[in-house]
Amino acid sequence: MTSVREGAGDLRRLPAVVAPGERGALRIADRVVAKIAAQAAREAAAPLAKEAAAPQATVVVHHDAVRVRVHLELDYPSDIGARCAAVRRHVVERVGALVGMEVPEVAVQVERLHPAHPQGTAQGRTR
Repeated sequence: MTSVREGAGDLRRLPAVVAPGERGALRIADRVVAKIAAQAAREAAAPLAKEAAAPQATVVVHHDAVRVRVHLELDYPSDIGARCAAVRRHVVERVGALVGMEVPEVAVQVERLHPAHPQGTAQGRTR
């Protein structure tokens, strides 16, 4: 510590320099992490069917790790497994980069499939 002489002889101590990591803590609300995960899922799953609801996410945060569950609707037919894998990868990447937490698990739950072609329009051969 450094002391400084001011005024009529009283000594005051200057605060020691505190490292940035020791100045305090950053707490990111679970709902913020969930919104970031939902946005990442939306980016990865695009384009979504017109009738599809926006992806939703729920999270469980424990220390510096977050487990994510994403609920989404996809069009059909499509490669559902590949689209879910893309959502998982993108959510891990974006949440990790933006929040600074490890994402050991992303569960993707497909809530509904929407036909790519509206009913009433003939596809393929008809009789």
